[in-house]
Amino acid sequence: MTIAELQNLLHPDIQALLALHHSGDPAAFAMQFHGRSDLPVRAMAEQLACQQKAVKKLPILSKHKLLYTPLALEQSSGERTAAYKASLMSGKRAIDLSGGLGVDAMFLARTFQDVVYCERDSQLCAVVEHNLKVSGIANVQVRNGESISLLAEYPDNSFDWIFVDPARREEGRRSIALDAASPDVVASHDLLLRHAQRVCIKASPALEISGLKKLLPALQTIVVVSVDRECKEILLLLERAHPADGPVQVKAVCLNRDSEEITEVFGGNGEAPRVVGMAVKEYLYEPDPAIIKARLSAVLARDSGLQFVNRSVDYLTADRKIEDFPGRTFRVVDCVPYKPKSFRAFLERHAITGASIQRRDFPLSAEELRKKYRLLESERAFLFFTKDATGHPLCIYALRCFPGDAAAPAVQGRSGAPGC
Repeated sequence: MTIAELQNLLHPDIQALLALHHSGDPAAFAMQFHGRSDLPVRAMAEQLACQQKAVKKLPILSKHKLLYTPLALEQSSGERTAAYKASLMSGKRAIDLSGGLGVDAMFLARTFQDVVYCERDSQLCAVVEHNLKVSGIANVQVRNGESISLLAEYPDNSFDWIFVDPARREEGRRSIALDAASPDVVASHDLLLRHAQRVCIKASPALEISGLKKLLPALQTIVVVSVDRECKEILLLLERAHPADGPVQVKAVCLNRDSEEITEVFGGNGEAPRVVGMAVKEYLYEPDPAIIKARLSAVLARDSGLQFVNRSVDYLTADRKIEDFPGRTFRVVDCVPYKPKSFRAFLERHAITGASIQRRDFPLSAEELRKKYRLLESERAFLFFTKDATGHPLCIYALRCFPGDAAAPAVQGRSGAPGC
């Protein structure tokens, strides 16, 4: 989208036409109005596609007549994570060094008196200025330029918080390394902390969390965030006063897109032992991906009275059902040592023709297992291929339990009790 197209999109007649076709097929719109030189047809079709995606990602903000660019929308925070990040930060003044579509800056505007938004793309700055205006947000200043250069223009201690979501691309390829991103938060560590007491860095959910203290001496807290069981981001919270040899707290935060409920698990690496049970029990539990990524499954197991199925995999087990478990819950139907020659008979005995295949620490891939035993997909029946407490191959047949699930499945649990 060019600046000229952006200006055309703001015309009331164009906005009215977009509103008329808001739920239509963008490709069909482009075909219908092809050749209309008086309309920015390509940009309008692009906006329709973005608006339809934004309804899911930004359900509240998208109710305003916002403008988007496809890449900025794709890379922007969702409202649920943006609101959570803003809840961690508050004060008089903040600066968002990552710009983009401005979703994070919009939510920071709720917890700060003034917010500075920095973005090197002048076109995107114009989009965000429009979006701020139609959203009724007046306490965000838009600045166009390189974020670190803009930050350096301010005196030390100008901000209470700095938020930065570095662009994670290296030579055209996506990278997860902090020092390969732009801005380089490792090289800029001291500069950031001269300008603010506290810094929040949004990192890739694939980032390895061990060893970060060596790169970021002021690192105080690592927060791994998931939404609807998908690990979305890792937040690195830096505190100027935190000593370089000080401890780092690790926290997993599990959010739901459609509710305000938040589940948090606190701890640090190695805080709790991995207690392995000698047998798989009535229920099998798989912690939320944020908990696994934060390496807090042992803390969750200790606090919930659960045991691990083996020493290497984050499958937990117990004889009781735990309500509101942060993750997935399964009722175990049967458990058998995995032996290729007899496993087909196991499937026939339980009339298993389809299942969701889960494998961890197992020699065969899910694709190989599905092909080998000609298994269809299933949303309720699960086959877990892993190892037992002694390290031997194991298969657990289980049924997924859902919140408020009172319906009895076609087969019974190991104790003979129906369903979940």
